Amino acid sequence: MEAGLPPMTADSVRELLAAAGAQVMARSGRTEHYSAPREFSFEVKGTFPNGMTLHIVARQFNYRDPWEASGRVNDLVDVMLLKEGDLTPLPKGYPYFQGIDEECGVDEEQLREIINCVGSVHVKLYELQRITGDLA
Repeated sequence: MEAGLPPMTADSVRELLAAAGAQVMARSGRTEHYSAPREFSFEVKGTFPNGMTLHIVARQFNYRDPWEASGRVNDLVDVMLLKEGDLTPLPKGYPYFQGIDEECGVDEEQLREIINCVGSVHVKLYELQRITGDLA
């Protein structure tokens, strides 16, 4: 793990999505107590005007000190892409979600790129690539 990655929170991810024009919902999982039962520390969903949805999950905290006493952060998240409620890859030609519907271990800079990418997708590309045989 790189110590230089900025931490992400439900609020910071919500702000990134909202700034890109998405309608956003967020919830926290793990609390500040180590023994909390949830397997994630937060999740955020953002639906863009084009109908595409990003579901972002921070599965667990990372620790920046050896005794887990302080420095508990989420600096990597997993991002799933949904279209009309179903997991989906992006059409060919995009730098993310090529043949997959989840990007794992995404840092904040990559998340910003993914948000910009998904927010700008023209959904008619799916139909066009389906017709031409480029999309399964």
